[in-house]
Amino acid sequence: MKILLASRNRDKLKEVRGKVAGLSLDVLTPDDFPDLPEVEEDGATLEANAEKKALTLHRLTGLPTLADDTGLEVYALDGAPGVYSSRYAGPGATYADNCRKLLQAMEGVPEKRRGAHFRTVLAWIVDGRVRLFDGRVEGRITTASLGSNGFGYDPVFFVPELGKTLAELSLEEKNRISHRGRALDAWVEYLRGAPSVG
Repeated sequence: MKILLASRNRDKLKEVRGKVAGLSLDVLTPDDFPDLPEVEEDGATLEANAEKKALTLHRLTGLPTLADDTGLEVYALDGAPGVYSSRYAGPGATYADNCRKLLQAMEGVPEKRRGAHFRTVLAWIVDGRVRLFDGRVEGRITTASLGSNGFGYDPVFFVPELGKTLAELSLEEKNRISHRGRALDAWVEYLRGAPSVG
């Protein structure tokens, strides 16, 4: 069965395909549909953005659609960058730009106050019906980028129980413990228990 991942992010596609490897799903992206528009993430919450992306592309393609929105919420910054995580350093910001701005914002903050969590919300829409799945991982913000794997804020997000940043983990290790990995696990568990992909 064909499903649509509402993202052009190749890193996310790799993670999703890894999670559904045992299922009979062909995961497509908007790149497979050149006329699909970009969906503006203007919601006030992760849930609103994920649902908007999924519903918009589901209506345009008719395919079961999975969308996500992820936020890094830093306690010392009152939850910032949160829903603005992907554009924290401005429109068109790179992963490195966002990490740099975050490290600058955290300069001088002692280690005990550098706590943060990543949260991912997945919206899954089939036949116009939406279901939401949530995943979270706790950690803290480093004082410098560490590691070369992963993407986004992975090099500055340290997971204490592993003693590594997300960017120092292999894809398999990250998928086992990450916010997106946990949300995807909940989604896959739902799919396995459903009479069909819906």
